[in-house]
Amino acid sequence: MLHRTLAGAVLALAFAITIATAGTAVAQAQSWPARPVHIIVPYGAGGTADTLGRLAAQKLTEKLGQQFVVDNKPGAGGLLGADLVAHAAPDGYTLVVSGIASHVIAPALNKNVTFDPMKDFTHIVLLGGPPDVLAVGKSVPAKDLKEFIALAKSAPAGISYGTPGLGTHGHLVAELLQKEAGFHMTSVPYRGAALAVTDIMSGQLAAGCFTLRTASEQIHAGALRGIAVTTANRLAEYPDIPTFKELGYPNLIATTWFSLSGPAGVPNDIVTKINQTVIQGFKDADVRKHLDPEAIDPEPLSPAEFTDFVKKEAERWGPLARSIAASSN
Repeated sequence: MLHRTLAGAVLALAFAITIATAGTAVAQAQSWPARPVHIIVPYGAGGTADTLGRLAAQKLTEKLGQQFVVDNKPGAGGLLGADLVAHAAPDGYTLVVSGIASHVIAPALNKNVTFDPMKDFTHIVLLGGPPDVLAVGKSVPAKDLKEFIALAKSAPAGISYGTPGLGTHGHLVAELLQKEAGFHMTSVPYRGAALAVTDIMSGQLAAGCFTLRTASEQIHAGALRGIAVTTANRLAEYPDIPTFKELGYPNLIATTWFSLSGPAGVPNDIVTKINQTVIQGFKDADVRKHLDPEAIDPEPLSPAEFTDFVKKEAERWGPLARSIAASSN
C-alpha cells in the first residue's frame, strides 16, 4: 500500500512539473520579445546576407516593438557565427542569418563542421537570395547556351570558367550544368566574384557563374553577356537572358538563398511569430525596393515547409559538393 502511495505521489509530482514547465514556456513565448534580440550575420557587412539580415531586423523591430540588433561575426565562411548560435540558449533572443552556404554546402565540403545543420537549429523563415547567371565576355563567339556548350566541346584546350570560390553556389550550378549537358569546363576559383568578372571582361577567362547581382552592372553595360539565369521565369529587368529551365534544364532553378534560424528548441509560438512577421514585412514597398533589383523573391514558406526545404537542398547539393571536395584533395 505504501509503495502504491509513493508511486502515486511521484507521478503526481512529475505531472505537476510537466504542467509548470509547459506553463513557463507558454508564458515566455507570449511575453517575447521582452528585451533586444540579436541576429548574428556570419559574414562581413555589405553583402546579400548582411542586407537581408538588416531588412529582417528592421521589420521585426517595427512590427514587434522591440529592438532586433544585427551583429556581424564573420569567419570560416559563415561557420563561426553559425556555431555560436547552434550553442546558444533556445529562447528566441539569438538568431542567425543561415543559408545554403553555411547550412548546406559547408557541412558537405568540410568534415570538421562543429554543428549539425538540421539537428542543432530551428529553421524559421526563408529570406530569399539572388539567382545565378552564366555569363561570357564580349570576345566569346557563343551567343546562347547551345552555342556555348558546342564551343566548350570543340575547344582543343577546353574552356575555363570563373567562380566566387571552390564549392560556392555558382560553382555547384556550373558543375550541375556540365553533368546534365554532358560537357566539361575547367573551374577557376577566385576569392569572390569581382576578380572573376574583371578577368572575363579582359578576355583572360571565357565565362563565369556567379550571382546575377555580381554581374548586373556589366551585363546592363554590355561588357558581359548573360547566357542563362537560374530563375523559374525570365526577369523583366533582363528580358534577353533565358532561363536554364526554358532551355531544357529544370534542375537548374536555384538561388543563393539566406534565411533566419535559431538554436534547436526555440518555442513554436516564437518561431511562428518571427516567420509571419518577416513574410509580411518583406512585402512592404521599402523592402521590395532593395529586393526587386536583385531578383530576390522569397517564397512564403511556413517553418515546417522551410525546414523541409533545407533538408531537400542538402539532399540536392550535398553529394555534388562532396564530390567537388574529394576531387580537389
